[in-house]
Amino acid sequence: MAGIIATVTVFAVAQGLTYPLLSLILERQGIPSGLIGLSAAMTPLGFIISAPFIPALSRGVGGARLAILCSILAALTLVAIAWTQQVWAWMPLRLLLGFFANPLYVISETWLITITPAPRRGRILGLYSSIVSAGFAVGPLSLGFAGTDGWPPFIIGVSAFLACGLIVLAVAPRLLEMPDEGEATSVGGFFALAPLLLLAVFTAAAFEQIQLSLFAVYGAALGSAERRTASLITCFVAGNAVLQIPLGRAAERFGATRTMIFCILVCLTGCLLLAVAFSTWLIWPLVFAWGGVSFGLYTMSLIQLGERFTGQTLIAGNAAFAFAWGIGGMAGSPVAGLAMQLSGHQGLPLSLGLLSCALGVFLLAEKR
Repeated sequence: MAGIIATVTVFAVAQGLTYPLLSLILERQGIPSGLIGLSAAMTPLGFIISAPFIPALSRGVGGARLAILCSILAALTLVAIAWTQQVWAWMPLRLLLGFFANPLYVISETWLITITPAPRRGRILGLYSSIVSAGFAVGPLSLGFAGTDGWPPFIIGVSAFLACGLIVLAVAPRLLEMPDEGEATSVGGFFALAPLLLLAVFTAAAFEQIQLSLFAVYGAALGSAERRTASLITCFVAGNAVLQIPLGRAAERFGATRTMIFCILVCLTGCLLLAVAFSTWLIWPLVFAWGGVSFGLYTMSLIQLGERFTGQTLIAGNAAFAFAWGIGGMAGSPVAGLAMQLSGHQGLPLSLGLLSCALGVFLLAEKR
């Protein structure tokens, strides 16, 4: 379990670094926010393209071998990104980065859910989400030390990708094979089994991708320095890291659905207060809580996935989660970027608020 969590955490360091790093570089080049959002959407598009192939690849190649291969290929892709500084060249490279990152998350979460005892599922998956989110927080935080110019920030990302492969190699002898009991289920077939879970994953992904890729643009519009904005992004992801364990315990006590409704209400509150609080000290606790509850939507979905599905359906469910995550990230960034172009910087909280409202309406409708 420790090896599985460590693997994804190190991988998350590299991914958490690339989103704000590339957005800040493009912002300096004078690229419009809509195009910055479109560029950021290429990574989740890679998630979407790779998701249908993961169940078969993991059974054929083996989970550990596939994870190690993806770590190496992701590192090479980031090297290629560092060599180029042109928005159009980054489009296919960022797509490849998502394509190679996705199998690692699907495989690791399948391993983890398979070995997690049901009575402690909430706290263990909350712990998993917290530690992985801490990896995401280290990514943008490292920009405060390495800066956003030249090779230093890219070297951090490449090193993290390679370290991920080394961790998998070290724990490979004790890793489980992918579960094969039950009937094979396709990613498309899983959509009919749990549409609301996938909608929640979509919402969590869009929320996170919009924040990571466009919050820097929002901060620049309000005159915030790059380092302060990068620190606020780190605070957002730190909220992910710290709050998943208590949210997991809440899911064990009150149920994952009720806890998800609570997360939606806090997301909406953050959208309403963002503009008022941005220039005050209140922005720090607001962004912290915002980050925790927005990613909590994914944690609650993951808990329910483990409660409801096993075997090959579980693999398909994890791959479908990755597909929905990719759709959310790909759609969220360019739509929010376009909203910011059309209505100004307040298009960011407006987009996030409408997204949260939509999920809340469907969730309440299903409970009735």
